[in-house]
Order: sequence, then C-alpha cells, then structure tokens
Amino acid sequence: MCTTCGCSSGAKTTLTNLETREARELSDHSHHDHHHHEHGHAHEHLHPDGTRHSHAHDHSEHHHDHERFHDHDHEPGSHGTGAASIVELEARVLEKNDRLASLNRAWFSGREILALNVVSSPGAGKTTLLERTIRDLKTKNDLFVLEGDQATSADGERIRAAGAPCIQINTGTGCHLEADMVACGLEELKPAFGSIVLIENVGNLVCPALFDLGERSKVAVFSVTEGEDKPLKYPHMFRASDLVLLNKVDLLPHLDFDIEQAIENVKAVNPRATVLSLSARTGEGLDLWYDWLRVQSDAVKGSREPRPGELSGAHH
Repeated sequence: MCTTCGCSSGAKTTLTNLETREARELSDHSHHDHHHHEHGHAHEHLHPDGTRHSHAHDHSEHHHDHERFHDHDHEPGSHGTGAASIVELEARVLEKNDRLASLNRAWFSGREILALNVVSSPGAGKTTLLERTIRDLKTKNDLFVLEGDQATSADGERIRAAGAPCIQINTGTGCHLEADMVACGLEELKPAFGSIVLIENVGNLVCPALFDLGERSKVAVFSVTEGEDKPLKYPHMFRASDLVLLNKVDLLPHLDFDIEQAIENVKAVNPRATVLSLSARTGEGLDLWYDWLRVQSDAVKGSREPRPGELSGAHH
C-alpha cells in the first residue's frame, strides 16, 4: 500500500485556485497538525489546516491532532524495525485519515452537499465525463470540482472551461488524494449549500481505494478499452465503489470486448454495485447517470433514500 511504496514520503502537495490563480504548497500531508473545532453553529467554516471554526466559540470539543508519521514510531518502547513496525505505521496513517474523513463527511452532511469520489485508471474518461456532466447540468445544479493530479492543471482548466468552479490539487509523487487535502481544497472551493462536489481523484485503481475522503460514494469509471478483467485485477477499488460507469461504449464496434462479461466481473467482486453503460463523448446512457445523481442528491437533502432497482436500465 501507499505508506510502504514510498509515494507519500516527502510528497509536496500544491493547491491552486484556478479562478484567482493563487497557488500554495501544503506541507507534507502526512505531517499536518490538525486543530478541529466542532461547534455545530450554522456558520461553521473549514480552514486550510483542517480547522472547523464557527462564530460561536464553544471549545468544549477542541481536538488537537499532533501525530507525526515518520519512518519510525516515537511512542516509548516502539522503535522496532521490520514488518511489524510497517504494519503499525500503515494502520496509524489510515486511522488518522479516517478521522479527518469523518469530519469532512459531517461537514458535507451539515450543508446537504452530495460529495462523490470519482476514481479510475488513467485515461478511462473521468475528466471528459465531468466536463459533459457540468455542461449538461450546470443550469439545474450547483456543481463544484476538486481536481486531483500528480502534476499540471490541464484537467482543472478543462473543468473550469466547462463552467464549474474548480480547485486543482497536485500531489507531486503522491498517487492519491487524502482527507486533509480535500479539507484544504474545500476551504478554497467554498461549495454552496445543497450543491454537488465531484472529487476527481488521481488516476490509479489501487491506493485511492484505501483512503476515505468523506465522500458519500465512490464512483468508478471503467472504460471498455481496458479489458473485461479489470474488476478482477483491481477488486478493492470495485468493491469500494457504489457505482461503476462503464464508459466509451461508442467504441464497442471496434473492440473485442464482452460487455456482459465485464458486468459479471464487477458483480463477482461487488454484488451491490450499480453498473451503468454510457459514452461521455456521444452522450449515450448519460441520462441514467444524471438520474442517479438526482436520486443521491435528493437523499442527501433528506427527501428520501434511493430504492434498489429505481433506475430503469441500470445493471444491478
């Protein structure tokens, strides 16, 4: 996993507001000091260092997280080496991330925001899908995007050109977004109450499966150009996703791809997943994706919970 492959070691994360062109470097994300102020006031704010702050300064729940995650443990008597220490380090990194993700989730919930973590391998069509979604829905929904990439703001610029506010998060050598990066991004993004926040994760089907960002659901984009066995090769990601979008179906006449086998493979690792077939380029099947978004947004706003089988034409 990421904490042992070295991708996060010394990774420098940069956050760029594509509207103001202001960029700032976040310190090594595994070394942040997080001061979370949980106040419950209607005007609570999320700060770049992870702070939740409101106009009512009741500090009864004032949590200071000063944990440091290094290559060795600083707890007394825990300077062991080898696999046991690595496993402990991994557990602590994920535990810390999960705590921050819970705060993000509460922040989204209190504002009735639908937050989705959009994941895929590189080139599956995430950005094209989001561009098309923004253009088709921006007059009906408030859409905001956190764009994750290792380098460049090219995809973020595409999102902004499509008509949605976008914050670019570049992870450097890091191969995934983490909850604290999302918290910092939200402070810049300032999504509206009742809006939809689409988090486009770094293109990778391994590490993003491990890191909760506080989203309501993970949405996996799976291209027909990748082969039917992709869900079997990367089961953790497909198992973690509530929705799988089988993209680029317009290319099926030119490929040796068994779509039914692909869906069967998704179901083999995650029977509860909803699978929708679509083409972000031609628009085929996008109405089902938009219906799913509407149902999920309504559920977040307390209208009702989505019912199994509600979307006609979906593969359940």
